[in-house]
Amino acid sequence: MEAQKQEPGAARLELLRAWILVVLVLGLLGTVTELILLEHYEEPLQFVPLVLIALAVAFVVWHWAQRDATSLNALLVLMGLFVLAGFVGFIAHFHGSAEFQRDLDPSMSTWELIDKVLRAKAPPLLAPGMMIQLGLLGLGYGFSDFRYRSVFGFMLPKE
Repeated sequence: MEAQKQEPGAARLELLRAWILVVLVLGLLGTVTELILLEHYEEPLQFVPLVLIALAVAFVVWHWAQRDATSLNALLVLMGLFVLAGFVGFIAHFHGSAEFQRDLDPSMSTWELIDKVLRAKAPPLLAPGMMIQLGLLGLGYGFSDFRYRSVFGFMLPKE
């Protein structure tokens, strides 16, 4: 009987965590669909988000089925890689756009180049930010697990 007793607010937190996981999966599926439709696989570096998303879907299914610390930690590591990949993607998009703009007008100043890159439609400079958002969402889900609450000092509201 005592084992079933939950701390105050735990049921609400678990419901919120389930919603976060659903939103994460929807974001993963939407992002991979968009990347495939945009043929984001022409160069090796462009495969990184596709591979990470495929792994994330597999890890989420694994974690949902097992609900153990190993699957959760693997998901957390992968979500950290999402954040890293988002920053790397931002840099790759910036360099790709800058190279294209330099080919169009080699005489432009640095500030003109930065302005054109920031306003460019292709490659979209901020698109890799979606990987950062998905990674942070996954990290939020993982670190809100009861196994990390005492480590990070989470305080549940009293009812």
